[in-house]
Amino acid sequence: MNYQVFDTTLRDGGQREGISYTVADKLAVARLLDEFGVGFIEGGWPGAMPKDTEFFERAKTELDLKNAVLVAFGATRKAGVDVASDAQVKALIDAGTPVVCVVAKSDIRHVERALRTTGDENLNMVRDTVRHLVASGKRAFVDCEHFFDGFRHDPSYTASVVKAAFEAGAERVVMCDTNGGMLPSMITEAIASVTQKTGISADKLGIHCQNDTACAVANTIAAVEAGVEHFQCTANGYGERPGNADLFAVVSNLQLKLGLKVLPDGCLEKATRISSALAEIANIAPDTHQAYVGAAAFAHKAGLHASAIKVDPLLYNHVDPSVVGNDMRILVTEMAGRASIELKSRELGLDLAGHPDTLTTVTRKVKDLEATGWSFEAADASFELLVRSELPGADLIRPFNLESYRVLVEHREDGTVISEATVKVRVRGERVIATAEGNGPVNALDEALRSALQNHYPQLKTFELTDFKVRILEGSHGTNAVTRVLLETGERGRDWTTVGVHENIVEASWTALVDSLTYGLALTSTKAL
Repeated sequence: MNYQVFDTTLRDGGQREGISYTVADKLAVARLLDEFGVGFIEGGWPGAMPKDTEFFERAKTELDLKNAVLVAFGATRKAGVDVASDAQVKALIDAGTPVVCVVAKSDIRHVERALRTTGDENLNMVRDTVRHLVASGKRAFVDCEHFFDGFRHDPSYTASVVKAAFEAGAERVVMCDTNGGMLPSMITEAIASVTQKTGISADKLGIHCQNDTACAVANTIAAVEAGVEHFQCTANGYGERPGNADLFAVVSNLQLKLGLKVLPDGCLEKATRISSALAEIANIAPDTHQAYVGAAAFAHKAGLHASAIKVDPLLYNHVDPSVVGNDMRILVTEMAGRASIELKSRELGLDLAGHPDTLTTVTRKVKDLEATGWSFEAADASFELLVRSELPGADLIRPFNLESYRVLVEHREDGTVISEATVKVRVRGERVIATAEGNGPVNALDEALRSALQNHYPQLKTFELTDFKVRILEGSHGTNAVTRVLLETGERGRDWTTVGVHENIVEASWTALVDSLTYGLALTSTKAL
């Protein structure tokens, strides 16, 4: 079988709300998709979109694709217009791609109401355009827009569009669930019916599914199981409304669950990295719960799961995470048992198997702290410091001892708000007092503490606080509520997260800040964590 992985991230995926690719972005996305091993990259609509026209022009000299071929997308000729005179058809040829994909109406209601032409003229538009593209040396694909809705309304007319495209020389005719309203059983039924009506085998057809029923991936898989060999997807499921079939879920399911070879060797294990890189280019936060490639795809929270994973990771993982370039994670929460704590500690490089008393102590402390609002689920650094503080021989050195701190907030007459913090600490036997201003109490505390420690720990200059999250804990109300602070810190490509909880938001922030600097200094010291 010759499966065709057709990616339309740059065209259909770019229609997602919030995405606006530059030409440079589009080139970068194409390179990543090619690295992942897709067979076709639909680059956009030349002639209709100036940005896409520029992309195809630059692609001629700036893209050196190893696995994929570029595809230009457009429409059939206009009603009543000679195909050789149609400017947009000409732009498709001028794009210089070996493959052209044109969209055609296949629902008679859209033909008559949207195109405002007849069914016969629509068939001629399909035939003329495909013949013209093939005569120009192009491989022609036809996307049958609203295929499934049209087929359910008037199966004979929709089937005639498919036949017209193939008779004119189309290599693939793609059944599009444009409104995204189908379920897998509907997909399978339609494929069986259209192949019977047309005499065209399913392996000549393609599938394109929107995700409005949350079934785009399942519908695509159902089509392939029904014999379809060409399937269209977008990276991370990007697309209009709820999006399209997610490329990474589709190819992972086909390859890992059905045993179908749809990507070149060595490509599937790049899925997680490429998914994240594409999200970065799109300027969209990665979906942590995305199947296969999400950060939480193989994250385990329940103690029962961890106990089984300790025996065999595949008891609670449906595949080995490494086959898609992902990792298994153990989450430490109030649901954690001894097995969770032991596995999480091992993940962080700490072996508690030989220290049962420490394991018991840490498990109890985690449960007690979580019961009062602490959460180590997203704060690995604070959890690691907790374990090291209890582990014999871990040699955890706190970089300073606090004598006191004070924070003042001044609201001036001109509306300016200034925070000032003073910290008194003992560092390596020396008493140090430092004062600093900041744009808020936490920023002022951070500046004052760094000032107090910088003579002893100059590496603090490379630490950067990259994120600060505050949450009012459930069950507490008003200005006296208990708050939880998560602090993310980065240093030369590494990052870590710490947590603090208190009725006073400044104290919660201080706790997270102290853990952050302690962990970071241990990382950069000669006795690194």
